[in-house]
Amino acid sequence: MALTIETERIDLRPWNIEEDLPFLTKICADSEVMRFFPRTQTEEEARKLMIQANKSIEANGFGFFAAERRDDEVLLGFVGLNIPTLNESFCPCVEIGWRLDKAFWKKGYASEAAKACLDYGHRHKKIEEIVSFTSPLNEASVRVMQKIGMKADPVRDFSHPSIEKGNPLSKHVFYSSKMRG
Repeated sequence: MALTIETERIDLRPWNIEEDLPFLTKICADSEVMRFFPRTQTEEEARKLMIQANKSIEANGFGFFAAERRDDEVLLGFVGLNIPTLNESFCPCVEIGWRLDKAFWKKGYASEAAKACLDYGHRHKKIEEIVSFTSPLNEASVRVMQKIGMKADPVRDFSHPSIEKGNPLSKHVFYSSKMRG
């Protein structure tokens, strides 16, 4: 059976590529959902994201999981752990991230699923530190980081290398969660 992380309302599972592709394509192409990214993404990029996430889940026991509401199996977006490929001083690292369809914003889904992923990463995968970063303009994601107990680490704030200097999204705040005892 494929790895699934469960919360009270959400199942985090590997992607069913062909079934889930239209949904992920829709949210990756939504300019409001992608507001704090340099640009929207294509169907091919959404497919690559799912394939890479499933490969990571298989190889590492974690990745960006499809987030599905348990009571009706409606896809919400994705939440999970990832190994970013940035050339930054804090890499290699494991990051936590999320992207939900705007219909599911402000309902506590991102925090609920992210808290479960943080717990899974620390407790079951024994990951000492899990990080997250975003533009400080992305106040909703910063609130999720705070809600799940991550701490700001301003010494490690950085300019994202994939975003051109001068772009207001370039500056990123850095948050961290460390495994306890």
